[in-house]
Amino acid sequence: MSTHFAPVLVTGATGRQGGATARALLAAGIPVRALVRDPATDRAKAVEAWGVELVTGDLHDRDSVIRAAEGARAVFSVQMPGISAAGFDFEGEVTQGVNLIEGAKAAGVPQFVHTSVSGAGQHTETPGWAEGRWASMEPTLSAKSAIQDRLRAAGFPHWTLLKPGFFMENFLPSMAFLFPRGIAGGLVSVLNPETRLSLAAVDDIGRAATAAITAPERFDSVELELASDYLSMTEIAEVLSRATGTHLSAPEMTEEEAVAAGMPAMGAGHEWLNVAGQPARPQYARDLGIPLTSFEEWAQEHMRPAA
Repeated sequence: MSTHFAPVLVTGATGRQGGATARALLAAGIPVRALVRDPATDRAKAVEAWGVELVTGDLHDRDSVIRAAEGARAVFSVQMPGISAAGFDFEGEVTQGVNLIEGAKAAGVPQFVHTSVSGAGQHTETPGWAEGRWASMEPTLSAKSAIQDRLRAAGFPHWTLLKPGFFMENFLPSMAFLFPRGIAGGLVSVLNPETRLSLAAVDDIGRAATAAITAPERFDSVELELASDYLSMTEIAEVLSRATGTHLSAPEMTEEEAVAAGMPAMGAGHEWLNVAGQPARPQYARDLGIPLTSFEEWAQEHMRPAA
């Protein structure tokens, strides 16, 4: 099979990052094969309706990954930890990432594009890390770093790491994350007004992955700290105010106040961003010719009140 006409195996196609990548690849005329556990689900059928080939497999089953990857020109890799009553399964996340890397290598896939998170791998340099101040961040960042290390050592002819920052989609009211009380209830967060966020639009992850897959030599061994915009919480509140037609201000809350206002427990980890931040900046993607979505553009599309 000619590589030009071979499909890209996309994981997570029923989710945000994988879905954005599948759509971007299809828009570029590149065939997509999506790894799904159950092709009969509504979400899998919706992906299939885009013109995507579905292949059944499980990232915990390396043999199924090898079968799914055979004949693919590239793999797009994204993993998230499973969630249960016991908490997040970061060990399982690493297992899935390693199985996908090793399965793709065994299948002879020439290119691997993996999406991780901004700053993973540099996190231990943050002030207070050695003293245990950021112990709550250790499991997630260590899991991301372990998968990154395995990819670097795997020996693919071409590989790329995408390291997106803080998802713009976290501001969607439907996420009940930063607006747990709805728009009228205002922003709820421990993020300080002056804290600047490396904002990433999910669609830009798809654009970056597609850019890498269409130019494997240019993007070989590139580790892209991906941000679509870089704004303070005060500036973010101003953008959201314009988009929603509701006056919003950057919150100034303690963790206790934010939790009482409905902030999910994981939101406490945003204190990390007040101190460490994320190294992703828009200029890095622009230098590679990747088109980006400003937060203003994103908010006008996704946060405007229904007519």
